[in-house]
Amino acid sequence: MSGVALGVYAVALVVLLGVRSWVQLRRTGSAGFHGISGTPAEAGWWGGVLFAVAMVLGVAGPLLAVLGVTPADPPLAMQVAGLALALTGFAVAVVGQTGMGSSWRIGVDLAERTALVTDGLFRLVRNPIFTAMVAAQLGVVLMVPTWVSAASLVALVAAVQLQVRTVEEPYLRSVHGAAYIAYAARTGRFVPGVGRLSAADGKVRT
Repeated sequence: MSGVALGVYAVALVVLLGVRSWVQLRRTGSAGFHGISGTPAEAGWWGGVLFAVAMVLGVAGPLLAVLGVTPADPPLAMQVAGLALALTGFAVAVVGQTGMGSSWRIGVDLAERTALVTDGLFRLVRNPIFTAMVAAQLGVVLMVPTWVSAASLVALVAAVQLQVRTVEEPYLRSVHGAAYIAYAARTGRFVPGVGRLSAADGKVRT
C-alpha cells in the first residue's frame, strides 16, 4: 500500500499544483504562485516554509516506506480507510480549486484584488481546499503510519493555521471589508460553524 500512497500523493501534487498553475496561467496570464512572503520574523513566512516542508515530507513518507527505510504494515482495514480518505480529500481539493476560478492563488500578493468566493464548497467553510488537503494527508498517514508521514501532517496543519490566520484573513478583511466579515460571520473557518467571526467587530467566535 505504500506504493499506492506514493502514487496517489504524486498525482495529487501534479494536479493540485502543476496542472492548476498551468490552467491559471492560460486563463489569467499568471500561474497564481506567489511563493513564500514576508521574512522569518513574520508568522506568514513560517506558514509558507512549513507548507513546503509538508509537501516534501508527504512524498518522503511513502517513498521511504517503499524503499524499506521506514517500513509500515498497518491492518488492511486501516489502509483501505486511508486510501478512501486520501482520494476523497484530494478530489474535494480539486473541486475547491475549480470553484475559485481566477481567484485561485498560492500565497498572497498584497497588490492584487481578487473576487471573494462564497459559493460552492465555500458556502460550507471558508477554506475547503485546506480542509481537504489535511484530510487527504491524514489518509496517507493511515496508509503509511510512519513518523515521516505523521510529521508531514503536523507541518501541514501548522502551515495552514499560520497561513490562514496571519496572512489570508487579514488580507481578505482589508480588501473586502464588511463583505468578508459578513461572510466569515456565517461560515466556519475549516469546519462548518467553527471559527466564525463576529459580524460586529471581526473577532473570532465559536
